[in-house]
Amino acid sequence: MSRGVAEPQPGIGRTLIYLAWVVTMAFFFANAEIQIEGGAGWATSLPTWRIENNIWLDLFWGGRAMTGYHAWVFTFMMLVFFSPLAFQGRWTLRDWGLALAGLIVFWVCEDFLWFLINPAFGFENFNPTKAFWHKHWLWGAPVDYWGGLAVALLILVRRHWPRR
Repeated sequence: MSRGVAEPQPGIGRTLIYLAWVVTMAFFFANAEIQIEGGAGWATSLPTWRIENNIWLDLFWGGRAMTGYHAWVFTFMMLVFFSPLAFQGRWTLRDWGLALAGLIVFWVCEDFLWFLINPAFGFENFNPTKAFWHKHWLWGAPVDYWGGLAVALLILVRRHWPRR
């Protein structure tokens, strides 16, 4: 965009379409991950390295194990969500925020859908006992879900605040 020309205000409709796309991607990825992991969540039966019981995991990873599988797949999905910024060569705070909010919504939806559509789980097994890798729960869901969705909502609301 040329200098002095204000960037158009992003439309809420476009953001909602983007979020619908993100949820659709989460659905497909959840299905792929079910094919990879089966009923053994958090890569517990995959031939991958694991780091467990570490103070840094408690602080930044919800107490869950860090696995080679998750290190690679989380990095890959981050690159997917930020690739439009790289291809456009435009790293505005607004675009960066949308990519980050999309990534957060993707992971929350993908994880929840993994439970819902996985034949080995289903909604009835979406609890702290069966989903033992989610160590902290609040209001019937992992705390990560609530925190992540709150951050994504704040980013998206800020994205649509009028500019001064």
